[in-house]
This record gives sequence, structure tokens and C-alpha cells, in this order.
Amino acid sequence: MVDAAVAAVAVAAYLAMAADGGEPGFTGPSWLAVLVALGVGGPLAVRRRWPLVVLAVVVGSSVAATLLDVTREPFVAAALAGYAVALLEPVRRAEVALAAAVVVSAGAVVLGEGVVTPSGTVGEAVGTAAVTALVLGAAWAGGHAVRAGRARSAERAQRSAEAALVAERLRIARELHDIVSHSLSVIVVKAAVADHVAEVRPAEVRAAVREIERTGREALTEMRRALGVLRDADAAEGPAPGLGELPVLVRRAVDAGVRVSCEVQPGPTLPSGVALTVHRIVQESLTNVLRHAGPGTGCEVMIRQLAGEVRVEVSDDGAGRAPGRRVSGGGHGLAGMRERVMMYGGTLSAGPRPGGGFRVSAVLPVDGTGEGA
Repeated sequence: MVDAAVAAVAVAAYLAMAADGGEPGFTGPSWLAVLVALGVGGPLAVRRRWPLVVLAVVVGSSVAATLLDVTREPFVAAALAGYAVALLEPVRRAEVALAAAVVVSAGAVVLGEGVVTPSGTVGEAVGTAAVTALVLGAAWAGGHAVRAGRARSAERAQRSAEAALVAERLRIARELHDIVSHSLSVIVVKAAVADHVAEVRPAEVRAAVREIERTGREALTEMRRALGVLRDADAAEGPAPGLGELPVLVRRAVDAGVRVSCEVQPGPTLPSGVALTVHRIVQESLTNVLRHAGPGTGCEVMIRQLAGEVRVEVSDDGAGRAPGRRVSGGGHGLAGMRERVMMYGGTLSAGPRPGGGFRVSAVLPVDGTGEGA
């Protein structure tokens, strides 16, 4: 729409200059003046669709207008066409087009004003040609600058999209790790118990198998919920787990042989993202107790909601570890917990206790602005 308006103004201006008849002025037939005016201004309506073709037609028509004394303005229409070339065409091609347009336009001005129908000295004609070259160059530089700005904006948008993709991958990895790792740890422990007592205590084997089945079903439910969130937030099967689901985590650990005590001091309702983070910290901590300390370990879970923050502490005595048992590597669990906590501007510390065992402690602002994962 803007280009069409610019084209109409250019055509009207050239028709008016042709009819003005100054000294020297256009003395040819009116149809030629109309044809030249249409050639100079008309193509500007489609300069963004065919920039090189439009530039060639406009420059050629402007040269004709100069030699026929329709006008002796500094090729403003050609400059507008050159702007589109610099904006839309490859840089090397745009540079060649600019050079050709400048040479042809400046040469036409010198030839028309200094030789064909001189209206002043050759020096004045050269000065006008220099102004013409300057106008064309400025328009090309403007188009090139806008093009570069758009490229930088597109690059920033691409980097932002890539960063968002990486963050989403990390979020998915954390979620799946927390769901699968905890459930599989319980299953592995119960399977080991069943294998150990299979021949002497069949009733205990059946209980272990039932616990394995129940843990597997619960893990599948959590997995479906997580995948539902990934596909569509409205397709999730129920709300994200929070403090209300802590008894399930405690029961699983107790059934796997860990002596767990859990105390939650009441407080204001936590935002869903913070509550999910608290849930995942407890879940991962209990998973690590099962994996590294084993059945028979004593574990304390303490959650305190204070003014503006919630404190989470999970500690164990390490008593279940068999002598000489190798402690496996830390994996991604602690890193995932730390990432979750940092998203809310909180802090997390984890390490061995002086008297034996391990402690995980986290502090989360209740008004955290991060997006829980």
C-alpha cells in the first residue's frame, strides 16, 4: 500500500514537471511525457517484489527524463528503487546494481545538463551528478542498514529460540529423571529383597512383587501425566504433585526398607511450581538414600514454611550401607535439584554429615518467579 502511494506521487510529480515547461523544458508530445512519468514512478509500486527489474526500469526512465528535459532532479525515484535492492537482494548483487545505477545516472546528468541541452556550465552539471550519486548511495546505505538490523534481530530470535529449546530439554530430562529414577530404585530394592528370600520366605516375595507392581503402576501414572503436560497443558492427568503427595514418597521408601520420619510444618499454600520443586527434592533425596545407603537406613524429612520462604531438609544416618559397599556416582540427581532451586532464586546444599550419612538442604522463596519444571 505504501509503495503504491509512493508510485502514484512520483508519476504525478513527473507529469506536473513535464507540463511546467521551464527553461529548458520538455517540448515533446504529451504521450511521451506520460510514458516517461509512468516509467519513472509506476514500477515503485512493485519494488519489493522485483527490486532489480524495478531499479533498471526506473533508472532507464529517469535517464530518458533527464535527456528529454522532463526534469532535472537528483534521481529520487531511482534512489527509492535502490533502497529496495539493498534491502532485499544479496549484498554482492546489490553492490553491483548500485555501482551501475550511479555510473549511468551520473553520466546521464552530465550529458543532459552539460552537453545535450546545457543550462549551465559543465562544472555545475558535474556538481548535480555528484549530488545524484550521493542520493543513490545514501538510499542504498539506508537499505543495507535496515537489512543488517533485521539480520541481527533474526539472529537474536534464533539464539533465544535455541536457548528455550535447551531449557525445555533440560526440564524434560529433570522431570523424567525424577519420575523414573525414584520408582526404579524402589523396584530394584524390592526385587533384590525378593530374590534374597525367594526360597525361605515366599510370603515376603509375594509382598515384594505386589509392591513392585504398585510402584510400576504409580510410575506409569506419573509418566502419563508428565507426557500429557508436554503434549498439551490441558491434557495433563491431574495437577502436578506437591506436598499432598509426599506420603506416597514416604510409603514407597518405607516399603523398600528405609526408616523415614516426615514432618511438614503448616503454612500458606505454596505456588504450584514451588510445591512441585519441594516434591522433587524430597523424591530425589529419598531415591539417593535407597540407592547409596540401602534398606535399614534412618531418614528424616523436614519441611518448614516460614515468612516468605520454605525450607526443605532431608538427612539420613547412612546406617544401611553394607561394609565395603561401593557408592555409585552422583549422576544427574543433585544437578537437577540445584537447577530447580536456582530457577526460583533459592539455594541448595548437599553433602556428607559429620556423624555419618548425608544431608540435602534447600531454601526456596515462596514468591519465586521462575517457572517450575
